[in-house]
Amino acid sequence: MVLPGIQALFGFQLIAVFNQAFDDKLGPVEQRLHLAAIALIAVAIALVMAPAAYHRQTGPEQVTETFIRVSTRLVLCSMLPLAISICLDFYLIARIILQSSLAALLAAGLICIFGVLWFVLPRARALQHLVGRPE
Repeated sequence: MVLPGIQALFGFQLIAVFNQAFDDKLGPVEQRLHLAAIALIAVAIALVMAPAAYHRQTGPEQVTETFIRVSTRLVLCSMLPLAISICLDFYLIARIILQSSLAALLAAGLICIFGVLWFVLPRARALQHLVGRPE
């Protein structure tokens, strides 16, 4: 379910480079930030797709505990480059639209939202479960 969304985002990131506004509205540093965002999304795609490749080559007829552990780690590892990539491109778009330093503040706020929802909240819930608090 995550993979089609990431792939669509990757496609839009690639198309942006061929748009005339890319050269007109983004300076060399910002164009390199966009390239970094593309590289990070490519890493996220590789990490999200890795469990399928791993499974097909190591044991397609069974789902083992090792496979679940490896798959979980790979998908979790994909979340950081995905969040950073989204925030970099968000920053670039916000900078073009707002033309102010508020863009950086908004992007920083967005990375905090990703961090809380994707990393802090799940660990807080796991900690509550470990200490025996009801959900």
